[in-house]
Amino acid sequence: MTETGVQDPFAHLHDENYAGPFEAGMVGAESHIILGGRETINLDGAWRMTLDLFDEGLRQRWYEANEDPPSQWPIPRDYEIEAGDLVPVPSCWTVLKPEWTYFEGAAWYTRHVQWQAGPEGERVFLRIGAANYRALVFLNGVYIGGHRGGSTPFYLDVTRHLTAGQNRLQIMVENRRQPDRVPMHHIDWFNDGGLYREVSLLRLPAVFIRDARAALASDGQAIRFTLALSEPVDGVGRVEIPELGLTADLPIIAGLGTLVLPANPERWSPESPRLYDVAFRVGTDTVQERIGFRTIETRGTNILLNGQSIWLKGVCVHEDDLVLGKVSTEADIRRRLTHARELGCNFLRLAHYPHHEKVAELADELGFLLWAEIPVYWAIDFANPATFADAKNQLLELVARDANRASVIIWGVGNENADTEARLAFMSGLAEAARMADPTRLVGAACLINRETFTLEDRLTQWLDIIGLNEYFGWYEPDFSGLERLLANSRPNKPVIISETGADAHLNHRGEGRILFTEDWQSEFYRQQFRRITAVPYIRGLAAWLLYDFRSARRQTGFQKGFNRKGLIGEDKASRKQAFSTLRDLYSTPR
Repeated sequence: MTETGVQDPFAHLHDENYAGPFEAGMVGAESHIILGGRETINLDGAWRMTLDLFDEGLRQRWYEANEDPPSQWPIPRDYEIEAGDLVPVPSCWTVLKPEWTYFEGAAWYTRHVQWQAGPEGERVFLRIGAANYRALVFLNGVYIGGHRGGSTPFYLDVTRHLTAGQNRLQIMVENRRQPDRVPMHHIDWFNDGGLYREVSLLRLPAVFIRDARAALASDGQAIRFTLALSEPVDGVGRVEIPELGLTADLPIIAGLGTLVLPANPERWSPESPRLYDVAFRVGTDTVQERIGFRTIETRGTNILLNGQSIWLKGVCVHEDDLVLGKVSTEADIRRRLTHARELGCNFLRLAHYPHHEKVAELADELGFLLWAEIPVYWAIDFANPATFADAKNQLLELVARDANRASVIIWGVGNENADTEARLAFMSGLAEAARMADPTRLVGAACLINRETFTLEDRLTQWLDIIGLNEYFGWYEPDFSGLERLLANSRPNKPVIISETGADAHLNHRGEGRILFTEDWQSEFYRQQFRRITAVPYIRGLAAWLLYDFRSARRQTGFQKGFNRKGLIGEDKASRKQAFSTLRDLYSTPR
């Protein structure tokens, strides 16, 4: 305001603290709510979207703009809701128009929601499946809250802000690459932006089930149920598994309940992906999950699934599509899993961020083991407490979302990070957080080697259950002698998975010998790799890099042209390279 009490129309031009007020209200894992079969109100569909390169939306308070034409506003805001482009949600703006392909900045999404109040005491939450990278939510001109992290869902309580009739919902999403984010600004995949997973509303009672889990107890002779309510109240819940004849009361003290019941369910495995209907009830609230029961552990350098040794035959996958960008439809996910099955896989590494929750649900159903990870990728700002808090929150949100998925056996806490003191403190902290949040799974990371001694001696390995090894001998290194030296020199006391290895190949480019980017060399690369790694007892799996070619703007040779070409299938997700059948044949050999 000026001295005369009149609003200064130019104040926003000089205010560089315009984003400061929105730091409050950021939500994280503590606000996560299990969906568990609950009905939601779908808010997907057509939204209005306006790009905002200079953050004028926050500077000029676009969220206060109403539906009147700009000529009727007290102060012009350089913004009009109806002037925005009509875009689908979920979607990535990076694939909607050619001129938006490389846009990095903010965009404002707006739609109207018709609302009718429910019973007294009802609570209503907005669920956003994922928004890359930071999102701020406004309802009827009021700031509700926000979220950081581009691949995990978040929930905001909108109960007090919904009114009967029409409500204006605005979501600002921005995808700038920054050195203090997770991932940081230097990455090897495409930086999509937008509301790219589903948006919905969830109606719940005043006290509701926030979290509910069921897993085999450590001895494998019982099922351990845990439950958390939205409020720290005492009460009694109920758990049911009809197929096992299990039904019991679950005492709840200060909002938390634990119950262990003797049981012997059929074990879930890739060969027999048995799932049970599990119900949790408290008052009028019910959560229903399809859960598989299995054990996963390590013993020496072995990996044991249900007490039996297993060798992981896998492939890495990215969320990337020429038409959809980072959006994953069920049809696209089923195509990935079908190709993985045809390849002979029992295992997928979901690189390098949390994938859509439907992946783990379908993996449960179809019988795949999963490595799920967060994007602690390359040179993260390991000394920054805020960056650690961001990474830890993404990890805890991933764990909370997928805790009942039998397919997920490994929580990945990082990829190809240099072994420094700051990094060791950062990632060991994440490993401990993963174990505390979920002691039923293994913790892994994709590590680098000591290039002076050619050994696998990353200090982080002492904090891991599974040592991931990314190596590209035969591609970035001219031959395989370094791999032989590395395997001979290393003496891990834990299982090692080759978490990445591969060679680029351009479809239909052919040539004998080590000619780069040929399908022939990619095939020979896998034959040479497989022969060496399968001869080493401590290596217990391979995640080939990777299933499909994907966009990566940092790769700009004549063969790459903005794509990582290490896919066994081209970017059209249909054209198989020669190496697909080569690896399929290698995986078909008993292990």
